[in-house]
Amino acid sequence: MHDLSDWNVLVVDDEPDNVGVIVLVLEYYNATVRTAVSGTECMEMLQADMPTILLLDIQMPDISGFDLMQKVREDSRWQHLPIIAVTAHAMSGDQERIIASGFDGYIPKPINTMTLVDELKGFFDAKNG
Repeated sequence: MHDLSDWNVLVVDDEPDNVGVIVLVLEYYNATVRTAVSGTECMEMLQADMPTILLLDIQMPDISGFDLMQKVREDSRWQHLPIIAVTAHAMSGDQERIIASGFDGYIPKPINTMTLVDELKGFFDAKNG
């Protein structure tokens, strides 16, 4: 079983059910999980505490996940932060488009609770070698 007790995960999603599933799974593996419902809240939380990994919904009311990812990447402090898209965009070509835009990984909704941690660890290891 994975032990994520050294992980600090920031989840940015405006849909409580999606957030709840992710939080439940990650806390089961002992990760510290913080949540934000907007891009503004995400940026404030990044200023306060550097996460191990950032999970971003693509469709949010105040700023798209694409725009928020670009904003985060513009700051040198966060250029090496793994940023994973968590999205209902699961049509043919969406994953390729999302990765090409600068995300380090892609997880489709609905969340597969059985594979979530393995997927996140894979993205983290790929980014941090």
